[in-house]
Amino acid sequence: MEAIELLKERRSVRKYKNETVSRELMTEIVKLSQFAPSWSNYQIARYNIIDNKSLIEKITDNCVLGFIYNIKTLKRANGVVVLSYVVGESGSLKGKVEGIDDEDEDKSNWECFDAGLACQQFCLSTYAKGVATCILGVIDNDSIAKIIGLPENEKVAALIVYGYEDGEHHSAPLRKPTDEIIRFID
Repeated sequence: MEAIELLKERRSVRKYKNETVSRELMTEIVKLSQFAPSWSNYQIARYNIIDNKSLIEKITDNCVLGFIYNIKTLKRANGVVVLSYVVGESGSLKGKVEGIDDEDEDKSNWECFDAGLACQQFCLSTYAKGVATCILGVIDNDSIAKIIGLPENEKVAALIVYGYEDGEHHSAPLRKPTDEIIRFID
């Protein structure tokens, strides 16, 4: 698949075939996802793959704050990724910028930024491999962490549903005119 085609055609998908994506294919996708850029190449993203329907059901019932669209999407899913990140590694300027100590820094912004890059890389990698995704907002990060037994030094960044798309692949909705979103600053 051409890179430009990939960028233009990848959509959030909420309906999936009742078919499990193999763990081998998910491993290939994560290997591609590892090429996402990260602060000092710390690679703090972690991919917690769930293909157990009862565990997905537990997340559906307890971790999406009753948000009906997430419930519907999860009920159709055979796979979910809890994207997490290791806390306290990304974003340190200690020893890189004079006068900055770790105590002076808010590294959480860099952690979230790195997790966002990893999330997008994962979604593009899945699409390139013929698998669809949908990133879910409106989630209870702490409940998800408890249910999956996330290590204490990690935080949940995103909940990503994945699977083989059921139905017609939709084109991208119209985009705003470029002159409405671009500024050249002199």
